[in-house]
Amino acid sequence: MRLFVGDDWAEQHHDVELMNASGRRPAKARLPEGVAGMTRLHAMIAEQVGDVGDEEVEVVVGIETDRGLWVQALPAAGYTALAVNPLQAARYRERLSVSGAKSDAADAHMLADMVRTDSHQLRTVTGDSPEAEAIKVVTRAHKTLIWERTRHAQRLRHALRVYFPAALQAFEDLAAADTLELLAKAPDPVSAAKLTIGQITAALKRARRRGVTGKAAAIQAALRTKYLGQPTAVTAAYAVTVGSAVAVLAVLGEQIKALQEQVEDHFGHHPAAEIVLSQPGLGSVLGARVLAEFGDAEGRPAAHRRPDRTHQQTEGGDHRRQHPPGPQGRGRRGLGARSRRPPRRRDLRGRGHR
Repeated sequence: MRLFVGDDWAEQHHDVELMNASGRRPAKARLPEGVAGMTRLHAMIAEQVGDVGDEEVEVVVGIETDRGLWVQALPAAGYTALAVNPLQAARYRERLSVSGAKSDAADAHMLADMVRTDSHQLRTVTGDSPEAEAIKVVTRAHKTLIWERTRHAQRLRHALRVYFPAALQAFEDLAAADTLELLAKAPDPVSAAKLTIGQITAALKRARRRGVTGKAAAIQAALRTKYLGQPTAVTAAYAVTVGSAVAVLAVLGEQIKALQEQVEDHFGHHPAAEIVLSQPGLGSVLGARVLAEFGDAEGRPAAHRRPDRTHQQTEGGDHRRQHPPGPQGRGRRGLGARSRRPPRRRDLRGRGHR
């Protein structure tokens, strides 16, 4: 006997619907989050199962997340939990309704029907080891902080471009420790032009830069170059905002280093770390990410052992799909590749149309 459950979750409640193999809906309810709701879900399932033995019943639950205490409790109770990507759910919803209407109860029905008909296409939330779950927590937090640092660095770049373009010529990496130290000391063009070689050199040495003498001279020359500027009051206002952005970036840099140490520590204690590191191009951080997203559950089918696509993003926070290089090395079709658009025809009057 197979019983399918659609679980449309929210922060405070879960809309669930039970469905049998023939598509009939014997029960549905709104359950509270926590132990009380999980207890009621067990009771609803037990009422439908009746006297059938546990070994003869398979309960499949579809839910649009793979994290949280509720999700972890589903496999622990013996249910098969399937993580449904929100984009998959949106496309499947269009198959059932063309009006675009959306409600919690309707989404629960959609999820139940989805796992009934397409469970082989969905990823199973299996019982990864606590060590793998811990690696997943720290690696995702580490990636999130890297994305946040990139966003704040882009905001800092935008502010400097508006009132202090010399800084963009002087500093290559706005999130680097030496850059943040010098911008904190001199956040405006006038004070930056007064920085001495000794101050710049000291900041570069603390950041463990190479070729300090040449870099210090280049930075000083760039900061003393004449550029168009804003009025004094506007420049002072921008300098205040840049000071706060520099402070935020400094804290993010420290926390990224701290989390990286935690990532390496958790990953180093996992039994599969040596096997993962044996793969070409994988270091401790990237290897930890691979292990975290693929998991280490032994019973997971090969088709489901793939990372969550919602977390496959570049460090710059780009959510776009990355295509392999084309024949010319740029994008899918290559730089300069001819378009396959059909040629334009001309009518009797000589005017082109498609």
